[in-house]
Amino acid sequence: MSEHVDVVQGASPNEVRDPVVKHEIKKATVWLGLACAIALFVLLIQPLLIIFAGLVFAAMLDGGVRLLGRVLKIGRGWRLLIVVISVLAFLIGTFYLTGVQVVQQVTELQSTLTMQFNRLTGWLSQMGVMPGRSDLNSILQQAMGSVGKLTSWVGTAAGALTSLFMIMVIGLFLAMDPRVYERGVQWMVPMDNRQQFAITLRRMGETMRRLLAGRLIGMAAEGVLTWIALAIGGVPMALLLGIITGVLAFIPNIGAFVSGVLMVAVGFSAGYETGIWAIVTYFVVQTFDGYVLIPMVAKRTVDLPPALTLGAQILASALFGVMGLALADPMTAMIKVALERSSERTEEDDEAGAEAEAAAAGL
Repeated sequence: MSEHVDVVQGASPNEVRDPVVKHEIKKATVWLGLACAIALFVLLIQPLLIIFAGLVFAAMLDGGVRLLGRVLKIGRGWRLLIVVISVLAFLIGTFYLTGVQVVQQVTELQSTLTMQFNRLTGWLSQMGVMPGRSDLNSILQQAMGSVGKLTSWVGTAAGALTSLFMIMVIGLFLAMDPRVYERGVQWMVPMDNRQQFAITLRRMGETMRRLLAGRLIGMAAEGVLTWIALAIGGVPMALLLGIITGVLAFIPNIGAFVSGVLMVAVGFSAGYETGIWAIVTYFVVQTFDGYVLIPMVAKRTVDLPPALTLGAQILASALFGVMGLALADPMTAMIKVALERSSERTEEDDEAGAEAEAAAAGL
């Protein structure tokens, strides 16, 4: 038996019946949600960069696991363990064999660069090309202060070590069972679009692995060649400069320029002939890398135009700081894959529509 109550008749003040008003409210809600999403992205850019760096590290580990799987037919977990142990053994062995020498060379490099910088600024000041030291210091302080809060967290050693630890942990968890996380991401996509989304994810993973494989090959080649060439020419701190060149080779264009400046500065600190040898070494290594190694690797990796890569690095470094500069290349590659897949889907839809129209006309 239903209970009898008095119900107020008429529309509520907050009830919108006009279709035009409803449509405008929906559009306003979409724009408001987009603005909130952009603001949230800006606020969470630091952890998002760490997560993306973890994805990059996971892709490196996954590439090693897949390569090892061609030789050893064992479980994925065991292959991942072998890859991690091999990397740790290589790093510990390298540090054990060259650790004392590298530490000494780091101290020498700092003093050498300071001395060379003072010489250069003094000569430019005498020539009237550069402002005085006090003006230069104020300009540098303003430039560093303009970076803002967005990248200030990278400046501390504790923050860098903490970020590195989190990147490694995220990468390890992702590399253990990537299918679990892939299924979770696909679950967040509407069912009608999951197949296309899965294809895009698979291509992104393949692109990331090829890109990182090419980067690692280039890093190893540049580091070893630079070390051997500088050691032959008697350039001080050849081992440290080789390591720095190899590490900076992960960042195309800008990394090569920075390593070249360091190489030339250290070379001229030991004499004019040594400086010339350092310049020749830099150009020979970069020429070999640019005209021999990179074209060979590019056939099996990602084809990114140099101007596009450099522009992405400039934008990423201005927006996200040092980590953005290091991750600009993988970001650009992922965006490139997504845009190419979107273009393919548009062409497929157009072809399907044309076939449907032709079939309808034939009937």
